[in-house]
Amino acid sequence: MTTSSFATKKAIITGAASGIGYATAKLFIEKGFVVGLIDADKNRLESISKEFKQDGYDCYYRSVDVTDEINLKKAIDELTESLEGLDVFFSNAGINGTWAPIETLTISDWDQTINTNLRSTFLCTKFAIPHMKENGGSIIITSSINGTRIFNNFGASAYSSSKAGQVAFTKMAALELARYNIRVNAICPGAIDTAINGKTKYSADLDEVEIKVEFPEGNRPLKHETGTSEQVAQSVLFLATDASANISGTELYVDGAESLL
Repeated sequence: MTTSSFATKKAIITGAASGIGYATAKLFIEKGFVVGLIDADKNRLESISKEFKQDGYDCYYRSVDVTDEINLKKAIDELTESLEGLDVFFSNAGINGTWAPIETLTISDWDQTINTNLRSTFLCTKFAIPHMKENGGSIIITSSINGTRIFNNFGASAYSSSKAGQVAFTKMAALELARYNIRVNAICPGAIDTAINGKTKYSADLDEVEIKVEFPEGNRPLKHETGTSEQVAQSVLFLATDASANISGTELYVDGAESLL
């Protein structure tokens, strides 16, 4: 096992059991980070921890729902203690939720998406701050091109609102936390093949509000197999390190120019 200049970095990642979270955890740990993983899927976390430890890397985890305020704070505090510090917090957990016309979208479905995506971003940042105030650090938030650059995913009003809110929160937090040398940035992926897509609930009446649009052939201008979790993880790594030391309050689009169509 080789170490690198990132060896002293301690990072916590939410939504770490799959997709972008897992790809980032894997990349971080290969670069010498010590990582703490948070996800609701305990079995998957156990499997990932064994995988990393078999390769000779330290790995800590807590199974918790990011909407659970009390247990989320406890998990962040305990993981920070195990890591012996906190330099990077990747607030990545989120859901697509239910996509339905505004008229028929239930209040509970709206609340679930907003709470899982936006409220948890606030909670994670709030609970990470005390551990980062003394030495500074980097907070990275997974937003999306939805609600920030594109608005053509009809029925995704809750999801898009939560993602737009995350970008606004990023900018507010970046200014407020600059005095502590805590940088706050957002990544905005486009279409990425992750498990979140299979869990999206589509309402049967979406056709009633969709506007039919013809797009150019294909859906991603930049070719050569773009749109992977590993590529997003590389962007997160950049924002987590001193290579981005003067970047804060910025959203980074990782979408192969998809949202410019």
